[in-house]
Amino acid sequence: MWKGFVFALTLLCLGPAWGTELSTVALRVAAVEVAGGESSAELLRRPALRDLDEVVASGQLNVGLYESFPPYSYRDEHGEARGIDAAIGRAIADGLGVEFRPFWITPGESLGRDLGNNVSRGHYLRPTQVADVMLRVPYDRNFSYLRDSTGEYINKSVVMFGPYQQEQWAIAYDAGQLTQAPTLGSFRQARIGAEYDTLPATYLTATMGGQLRDNVRHYRDVGDAFAAMERGEVAGVMAMRGELEHFVAQFPERDFRLADALFPGISRQQWDIGMAVRDSHRQLGYAIEAIVDRAVRDGSLNDIFQAHGLVYRTPDFYAEILGSAE
Repeated sequence: MWKGFVFALTLLCLGPAWGTELSTVALRVAAVEVAGGESSAELLRRPALRDLDEVVASGQLNVGLYESFPPYSYRDEHGEARGIDAAIGRAIADGLGVEFRPFWITPGESLGRDLGNNVSRGHYLRPTQVADVMLRVPYDRNFSYLRDSTGEYINKSVVMFGPYQQEQWAIAYDAGQLTQAPTLGSFRQARIGAEYDTLPATYLTATMGGQLRDNVRHYRDVGDAFAAMERGEVAGVMAMRGELEHFVAQFPERDFRLADALFPGISRQQWDIGMAVRDSHRQLGYAIEAIVDRAVRDGSLNDIFQAHGLVYRTPDFYAEILGSAE
């Protein structure tokens, strides 16, 4: 989805339009060899890390999007990138005067792994490919400046910036099965669904001393959990509020609703969503941040969310810097 012999073959196929860029690569390789540093083969396996000037000169912006993640990013029946983050990516590309190109990301074991595989260094299966910018990255200063046991910054190779949405955990429920908005205690008797290997799946099986464990059902994704609720297998689904709003709208014939539930034991129940670029490409990040900041302030970001049937929630970051007027 997402190399000396392969690289050489690629050069032959690219044509003369790439001459300038290839000359630059050749000079870098020669410089390394003269200096007695890394081998040219190792250098050519590195990701094509591009700064702002290189992105603009190429005429394309590679935007990192999580695959199969409606309503934020997914492929339609024609293979086109759709969803809120895809629309934001197109707006960013338009603001830079370049073409939007989706860079599909398969979620890994952790956010740190996703950032490394897709922004800072590249995945071992595609070591020369990375995104210029990655969307849907939790904007958290504590995580950004997290250190390991030696005092080194864990995320020193990336910069997380540009919060553009607030997200939170929530529950959707079937009013045909539950006569009133549920609390967690309601699922001592009723069943609740969650996506495999997510915080809701772990939380629901452990919270309240494990009292809900026998009534928790795990599904491949949130869409499957809603299909199960339509069949009557579960009475509720826990996930991110944006996902729940999206899938509630997919079942207009059913009385599915959102509940304002509290989740004791989850320290962060709502958080800001932002973006990430490689640490050495801060200028690109500043340019992208200015575009997104303008979209937050002028309401065009709100228009994108409304067009996808979601309520837009301004990040706490803007509440802090702009006050209640924003």
